[in-house]
Amino acid sequence: MEPHKDRDIGFFNINRGNPSPTFFKDVLEYKGKYYNIGGERLEVKNTKDENEDFYLLTLAAIAKEFSKRGNVTESNVYLAVGLPLTRFGEEKQPFIDYLSKNEEVYFKFEEKEYHIKIVKVSVYPQCYSAVTEMIPNFQRRAVVVDIGSWTIDIMPVINKKPDDRRCNSLPHGLITCMRDINRDCVKNFNYEVEEADIEHYIRYRQLNNVPEEVLKLMDRYLMNYADMIIRSLKELEINVQTTPIIIVGGGASVVKNYCSVKLPNIDYKLDIKANAKGYEMMARIALKNARR
Repeated sequence: MEPHKDRDIGFFNINRGNPSPTFFKDVLEYKGKYYNIGGERLEVKNTKDENEDFYLLTLAAIAKEFSKRGNVTESNVYLAVGLPLTRFGEEKQPFIDYLSKNEEVYFKFEEKEYHIKIVKVSVYPQCYSAVTEMIPNFQRRAVVVDIGSWTIDIMPVINKKPDDRRCNSLPHGLITCMRDINRDCVKNFNYEVEEADIEHYIRYRQLNNVPEEVLKLMDRYLMNYADMIIRSLKELEINVQTTPIIIVGGGASVVKNYCSVKLPNIDYKLDIKANAKGYEMMARIALKNARR
């Protein structure tokens, strides 16, 4: 099977437990232990290979991908994954080693047995991967801004090539804004807003059965967050008035819908799976070239 891309699992929490669970929805069984995949997002780690969490999420993602392709339970797997732009060079090989440490893997997901053989792992830089197919059409200079859950990756592109020296990663991903919203909703209104509801409101600007004062607070925080991103670009000496800027990632909708300043030179790629699709595209190209 070629190539795998973990599009649907997300960075969600893993609840561990040895006893057999009552319900098996989203339950991974690996090496005699059960893991409930879902709930809150994983806490940010220094690296993705710091513990077993990302490995377990990858197994669950493979099972979900197999399910989409029919009744597949056994296959060779080519993993195409990503790392933050500014840590890519340092962490690439350790991450490959981490994901390929077990060539053959047996596990169960939702009580279905799987047997996979990991034949190759390719790692690609986040941000760049989201716009790979767009770069040939870039002008002489451009800036790509990838607003993820935990970080904001900023990649200047000069003459259609990423400028490594000026790439930046800021620790102000969308989850920081969501947590600020929830904290103040609880503090001011004793009202807790689910993360999924905030994501829905960001994308569609409407949310049923939520008090008006809560919606106004969300609007205020989202506008401040969007404006903060533009200020951050200015602080990095990026001319936001004239430089073509492409904003991607889960936070792109925030800037598009809530920024107080509308700039005609900013384009948005709102597909939250853009990076994963980029990994898949580059992996397919690598496979094609290897077979020539």
